[in-house]
Amino acid sequence: MDIFERLKAATEPQWSSYVDHDFVRQMGEGTLSEDAFRTYLVQDYLFLIQFARAWALAAYKSRLATDIRAAQAGLAAILDETELHLRLCARWGLSQADVEAAPEHQATVAYTRYVLDCGAAGDLLELHVALAPCVIGYAEIGRTLAAHIGDLSDHPYREWIGEYAGEGYQSVASAARKHLDELAARSMTEQRFVELAAIFGQASRLEADFWQMGLDGAV
Repeated sequence: MDIFERLKAATEPQWSSYVDHDFVRQMGEGTLSEDAFRTYLVQDYLFLIQFARAWALAAYKSRLATDIRAAQAGLAAILDETELHLRLCARWGLSQADVEAAPEHQATVAYTRYVLDCGAAGDLLELHVALAPCVIGYAEIGRTLAAHIGDLSDHPYREWIGEYAGEGYQSVASAARKHLDELAARSMTEQRFVELAAIFGQASRLEADFWQMGLDGAV
């Protein structure tokens, strides 16, 4: 069992609240309201800008070339994700300027600043543990939804699901997972695992809050 599976097992309630959230279920069923998805997309774009900063921080805190390359790959993936969000937002007549002018929701601020604080106050392993629920979790969600749905051709959220279930993003997540395991092998002790699980659990809980923000925004 790698470190990611161990962290999931140690924080099962928080992890399940994230990956099995009603927002995810409704998206898979195709019943998620357009308003909820639009609210999520705009906030997730703002979220990704802050996560790009977190990946840049990971590069800054790295001491080995392999760690800097991992941070570079994560940052590139984030920027690719922002392009997906802007394409989808453009369908509703929302320009990049419109999206960037939107105020950050409390859930966006809470999650992104928590991750940045983990990186600023902790070491590289703590930062990557805080990042893991997002980068690796989205791959798991996308893969699960795509497998359950099967034919995505007529699905209202086919582009989003296809992006995260696709080979490109799955490779990004797989590399992030492998790198997390390498970092843990270098500096994690069993005593420290408890602290890392607390970070992972909190980040997963904040992911669930972010989904809920999308649902609440549609009310």
